[in-house]
Amino acid sequence: MADEVILLDYWPSMFGMRTKMALAEKGVKYEYKETDPWVKTPLLIEMNPIHKKIPVLIHNGKPICESLIQLEYIDEVWSDAYTILPSDPYQKSQARFWADFIDKKFYDPSWKVWATMGEEHAAAKKELLEHFKTLETELGDNPYYGGEVFGYVDIALMGYYSWFKAMEKFGEFSIETEFPKLTTWTKRCLKRESVVKALADSDRIIEYVNVMRKQFGAE
Repeated sequence: MADEVILLDYWPSMFGMRTKMALAEKGVKYEYKETDPWVKTPLLIEMNPIHKKIPVLIHNGKPICESLIQLEYIDEVWSDAYTILPSDPYQKSQARFWADFIDKKFYDPSWKVWATMGEEHAAAKKELLEHFKTLETELGDNPYYGGEVFGYVDIALMGYYSWFKAMEKFGEFSIETEFPKLTTWTKRCLKRESVVKALADSDRIIEYVNVMRKQFGAE
């Protein structure tokens, strides 16, 4: 019997974009169910009763929550295809460290730079630029964060790519100007069909952000 794979997701979610990339890299067919996180549907509550957030990956009726956990799950279950995480224990630990860094350090300033004003906005921009610099330094001259191979950390960060334009617009900075290595890396990642198909349109994200800014009182 074929696997039943369902993804509960919302189009602007950088976390859902990660999961889509991983599924595409593995060639996994799935049913996509658009799920607005602000509207707690019965299925979302049933599949993620703790956090009630998207994305939720449902494999043969069993839910897997949190995007980074989903990446590891996808890698382990469909192990006969493209490998997302390195097999070497040390390299794997480093990949997990940097993906965790992106979620714990990068996430907050990445939305505050468009959702806040005044001192909070200035602090968010400063922090965001520092984290971009850290990520560029970690990348170094490597083609990808895993070295020669597109993998776990690349997917973790490229999930945010659709939001880069909004960060630049409301943060008033240029990633291409200030972080050339990251820019080269993004262009390299964008050559992958799995990445391009998973990403939301950046201009549509800005339209979405404009609506959200009013709700956050950042106009």
